[in-house]
Amino acid sequence: MTDEDRSPEDDFQDLLRQLFGAGGQIDPEQIQKLTGMNIDPTMLAGLMQQMQGAFAGADGGIPWDSARTAALHIANQDGLSVTSGQRADLDQAFALADLWLSGVTSISALAQPARSLTRGDWVEQTMPVWQEAAEPVATSITDALLDALGQQAPEEMRGVVEGAGRIMRSVGGSLFAAQLGQVIGRLSKEVVSGGDVGIPLLPVGEAAILPQNFADFGQGLEVPEDQLALYLATRELAHARLFRHAKWLHLHVLSQLTDYARGLEVDTSALESMADRFDPENPEELRAALESGALMPPRSEAQQAALTRLENVLAVIEGWVEVVTEEATQRLPDAGRIAEAVRRRRAVGGPAERALGALVGLELRPRRLREAGAMWRAITAAVGAEARDGLWDYPDLLPTPEDIDDPTAIIGRLQAAARGEAAPRDEMDDALERLLSGEDFTDTDDPADGSAGDAEGPEGPRPV
Repeated sequence: MTDEDRSPEDDFQDLLRQLFGAGGQIDPEQIQKLTGMNIDPTMLAGLMQQMQGAFAGADGGIPWDSARTAALHIANQDGLSVTSGQRADLDQAFALADLWLSGVTSISALAQPARSLTRGDWVEQTMPVWQEAAEPVATSITDALLDALGQQAPEEMRGVVEGAGRIMRSVGGSLFAAQLGQVIGRLSKEVVSGGDVGIPLLPVGEAAILPQNFADFGQGLEVPEDQLALYLATRELAHARLFRHAKWLHLHVLSQLTDYARGLEVDTSALESMADRFDPENPEELRAALESGALMPPRSEAQQAALTRLENVLAVIEGWVEVVTEEATQRLPDAGRIAEAVRRRRAVGGPAERALGALVGLELRPRRLREAGAMWRAITAAVGAEARDGLWDYPDLLPTPEDIDDPTAIIGRLQAAARGEAAPRDEMDDALERLLSGEDFTDTDDPADGSAGDAEGPEGPRPV
């Protein structure tokens, strides 16, 4: 490409790569030439150094490897590992918990033994799910950042900024990835088990406990450590068994999670205000805004509806796990105290979990856990464990919010099925049967007035 063929966008992108690429040097004269502003290179030095990685081969995407690296750095700071004694104690707890669970649920045991994970192991295992859940939010933030920077740029530079959109998005993506990595790293110091956060973070069919965090959870409970290990092992196995049995459930939860996240928007007015007063020597304001949720505007009605659906699914899952764990650990004298501590912990969440909720605009704490637990207890008392667990066989059997409010209807359906009675038909059943039989809807229903068509046409009976 000759100099005559180059556009201002090409020059600007080359400048950004020079500034932010590995070993790049700041050329104040080049900046002044492009912007017409008096910019102090020393003032920019700190920001440039932090962005080195963002522009080394920037492709406009989110650098998830950077998030993983940041999370692992925090997770491994203490340098703790799992001792052979800890592994042995937890292996014994998992073995006994497996026996107890098999006596209270028809959902089969896992195909592989549960594990003891370090904090770093937990980060490695769960990062793919965090990426899937956070990517829609990260994309929204980076797009909004590009828009805000374009509006704040001088009029003569806006076209150039827009032309360098792919590289500019890397700035927002790098900031978001760095924040996400820090939050996940801190979260690795709080979680006790694979199912602790509520969503399926580990691969399907896997269960694990983090011994490094186990002792912190038991502080102040005054509960023997062996009882605490048995209860948490039972709860973790119940969670993992459920997702292994209901093979559709993992995708169902993650689909609802990403559908909610894709609808998130960024408060562009807050971002523009921040861009207007942004101090390159103090980028902490943008980081703090990302982590505090200040860039997330109030939820729309559609977003609130999506969140309600997600919370219902999480409540139904955790309610079942709680009830099954309660039945399996009846032999533990302090099971009730431990269960209440788990409920309080899930209701409040730790600092890192709250930061994660602000960063991705989502709280992963089911608000109707007690009501869902009461529903599952009523179902168990009425129809038994096998019929109760059969509700996880297909997605359309999953209890609805109305069932959580009043389980009478779902109990009635289960009792009718146990007696061999057909469930009441509705309009959807009739329409589906007609569709599968190949019947032409236009021959029987007039979409203009909704009335049934005549059996005979103007020239006699219609052929069947």
